[in-house]
Amino acid sequence: MSLIIIGTVAFDAIETPFGKTDKIVGGAATYASLAASYFYNKVKIVGVVGDDFHQEDISTFTKHGIDTEGLQIKEGEKSFFWSGKYHNDMNSRDTLITELNVLADFDPIIPESYQDCEYLMLGNLTPQVQQTVIKRLKNRPKLIVLDTMNFWMDIALNDLLDTLKMIDVLTINDEEARQLSGEYSLVKAAKKILEMGPKYLIIKKGEHGALLFHEDKVFSTPALPLAEVFDPTGAGDTFAGGFIGYLAKVGTINFDTMKNAIIYGSALASFCVEKFGTEKIVNLTEAEVAGRIQEFVNLSAFTLTEA
Repeated sequence: MSLIIIGTVAFDAIETPFGKTDKIVGGAATYASLAASYFYNKVKIVGVVGDDFHQEDISTFTKHGIDTEGLQIKEGEKSFFWSGKYHNDMNSRDTLITELNVLADFDPIIPESYQDCEYLMLGNLTPQVQQTVIKRLKNRPKLIVLDTMNFWMDIALNDLLDTLKMIDVLTINDEEARQLSGEYSLVKAAKKILEMGPKYLIIKKGEHGALLFHEDKVFSTPALPLAEVFDPTGAGDTFAGGFIGYLAKVGTINFDTMKNAIIYGSALASFCVEKFGTEKIVNLTEAEVAGRIQEFVNLSAFTLTEA
């Protein structure tokens, strides 16, 4: 049974206080699928690129065993392109250029060979496109994870609310959780959002870790303190890919496996920010991944002793 990841496959140009890049391969589906491939060997991608996306770019996926049959290549058109500049604190950025190109009229095609989908990651796209993917699968996947952003809350809230009724896990950041719920307290925000449809909610807090909510349960995981953060681009998508990749590997969906999945996703995301773009996460070894996961475990492991 396969894991389908749908989202943007793109070119990025990034500038941070540590330097800048020319066009490099990026996009939500790129980061998520690479991360998932470290834990699960049946990852399939759905996206669209132009003919400026060359074979060596596609090899980024195939080297990781990622099925690219669902990656549409539009002849005579250009791939989605984003350029951004991060501020010194690395928590805020300015978008310099956004060129939708092939993404402007993206119609997600689900190949017949993808119909064995048991796990579905819906990357940050329009709620309508996300719904279309769900409806085009002959059988509802065992687990549907959705990522979204404040932009869709601003311009397509009703469509987004309809989509939330169709999914199992929602991943958003703290600012988006507050906007979606109208509550400042993240505990109150989570309660309201879970009433909208998702069974589980993950609120990402960047350098402060992440929160997992389910019914009346809450789990908090820290972020790994890093000496240097070169580029935060794609960290959230890498987190989501590692998260669902782990769940696909273990095949069990409950609060305990979700807690483990958050650690696995956080570990992959911590690698992502150490280099520009996908540079760090394309060549990790099993030992590196296992070691980083153990670092996360050690962060909050302690024995309570009597005073």
